[in-house]
Amino acid sequence: MAFPYPIVGPIAPYTNVPIHAEYYQPSRFVIEDIALGTTTIITTTENMNYVIGQQVRLLIPESFGSYQLNERTGFVVSIPAVDQVEVDIDTTLNVNTFTASSATTQAQILAIGDVNSGVTNLGRTNNRTYIPGSFINISP
Repeated sequence: MAFPYPIVGPIAPYTNVPIHAEYYQPSRFVIEDIALGTTTIITTTENMNYVIGQQVRLLIPESFGSYQLNERTGFVVSIPAVDQVEVDIDTTLNVNTFTASSATTQAQILAIGDVNSGVTNLGRTNNRTYIPGSFINISP
């Protein structure tokens, strides 16, 4: 029986780097501030690599004030600054203001989805629409 692929020996440890969050993009970011409104502006502690149309999830522990946004998802509708994204989450009602906290678990924003390799439609003119995903491996 012939194998369709050549048999290769073990992978050297230096070529099989461990999985680290910094080797994937778009990344997870720590939230520094949240501006509430009909759309919500999230400011992070460092520059982000999100794009318009990116789907994101908020993880807000109770000690940060805006805990009503915990596990809420939305899409990035604009990027006002390199450390800010505007998401389509309406926070005009029943959401407390964001407050800084010294809690061990930080408030976070992270990309959700999958690698943008799937076409969501072909359209009549064969225009393809892709969903921006997350966790594209950019390991060294």
